[in-house]
Amino acid sequence: MRALEVMVIVVILAAAAGVVFAKRNRRLDTVLLAGIVVVGLLHGLIDHLRIQMVPAYVIAVILMVVLLRRLFMPYKQASSSWLKKGLLSIIILGVSGLSVYSSLLLPVFTMPEPTGNYAIGTISRHLTDESRTETKSADPDAKRELLINVWYPVDQSVAEGKPKEHYPSEVGEAISLVFGIPKQLFSHVTKISTHVVEGAVLSGKEPSYPIVFFSPGIRSTRFQSMTAIEELVSHGYIVVGIDHSYTSAKVTFEDGRSILYQADPDFPTSSELYDYNVEGVGIRVADTRFVLDTITAWNTKDPNGLFEGKLDLERVGIFGHSYGGATTAEALAQDKRFKAGVSLEGGFWGEVAHRGLQQPFLYMLTGGTAKSLDPAITNKDKVFFDEFESDLDSVMTKSTNDTYYLIVDHFIHQSFTEIALLAPSLFAKEIDPVHNIDITRSYVTAFFDQYLKGEHQVLLDGPSAKYPEVAFDGKYTKKSN
Repeated sequence: MRALEVMVIVVILAAAAGVVFAKRNRRLDTVLLAGIVVVGLLHGLIDHLRIQMVPAYVIAVILMVVLLRRLFMPYKQASSSWLKKGLLSIIILGVSGLSVYSSLLLPVFTMPEPTGNYAIGTISRHLTDESRTETKSADPDAKRELLINVWYPVDQSVAEGKPKEHYPSEVGEAISLVFGIPKQLFSHVTKISTHVVEGAVLSGKEPSYPIVFFSPGIRSTRFQSMTAIEELVSHGYIVVGIDHSYTSAKVTFEDGRSILYQADPDFPTSSELYDYNVEGVGIRVADTRFVLDTITAWNTKDPNGLFEGKLDLERVGIFGHSYGGATTAEALAQDKRFKAGVSLEGGFWGEVAHRGLQQPFLYMLTGGTAKSLDPAITNKDKVFFDEFESDLDSVMTKSTNDTYYLIVDHFIHQSFTEIALLAPSLFAKEIDPVHNIDITRSYVTAFFDQYLKGEHQVLLDGPSAKYPEVAFDGKYTKKSN
């Protein structure tokens, strides 16, 4: 809980104790009322109100009314039994405790610090691919529209003192869609500060920077894995995050239009769903290739005035989670401009399932999904699909470059996002939430450091004492030479 939220609870309990147990005293009532008002205003103005604290707000309003009546209404001698006082105290404690529990369950957390030397800047851009018709739009003339963010290295001295960006509301929209939780419960994410500043100039410490694309999961957002993105940028990467319209949770353009997630139709057979996913991933891969074409043009003439000549197009990688992991694998198969890729528990839909990869590839899988590969296990993980095992085997055995197959214990499918920080009591029960985040960002950064920067990474050599949850599978982890 934030400091002012704690103060709200403390003032409420103090005021309740004064009303219930203390003798009526005008000076005391004035102090208690002033305490509620002052702390409440400070909380509302500085922290801003949030839904988790609503039970406490209700008690505060009731106490204010009672105190005002005690101050301005004629005094009447009344006595309450200790039983009534005790019951009233239990109710107040219980309702206040509900706010405390809710605030701890869904905290306003502090993001882990990136470990690199650079600060982080960003720009957001609306792109339209005029060569492609938007097949999911009701407008037959609509073209494919995307929103991207480009995060880039900034000198610490330049970023110092600039206001930090916060998580956008789209994160709450995504959590609501994925877990079926009311999005209002995550309205507070817009109060959580990142380490990103907007509009700062690109650092000039390097002549050019390697580029990493990020593709989020279905029903998610390009902001779902900010800790990994910040880590990469702090180590000298330019990261391009893509919201894929109709499969991202909500894409809101500058003109106020929003494109919402379009749910998949139901299919009677697994093979029909598989074919549908091949088509869907193909659309996303076309998005990544279009964005790569766009930033390639920026490297020659940049309308943003930031990246001209600064994009190292010979060192381009891509990573993604879930459907974004599937997008990563297929983008590698279709476009050799992508030199290396990381899939965080994604599927394999498209060409990649048949011919493998020629670029270095890291695949990370949760322990629960790994167990689903055992034929003896009948209760399969919900992200498991019928063709997954054969596709995985085909990709990992047919790939001709270095491959890594890592199984992460105590992870669920969404553990590769920020969910461990957003709701640790619900989604990080068996692992420290910051350690959870550190696993993903450390292995992703190490992989690109080795294969885009050419810097050998001990972390990729085998099991690490720092991350005992991560196991290297001997069958699919192999070096090409």
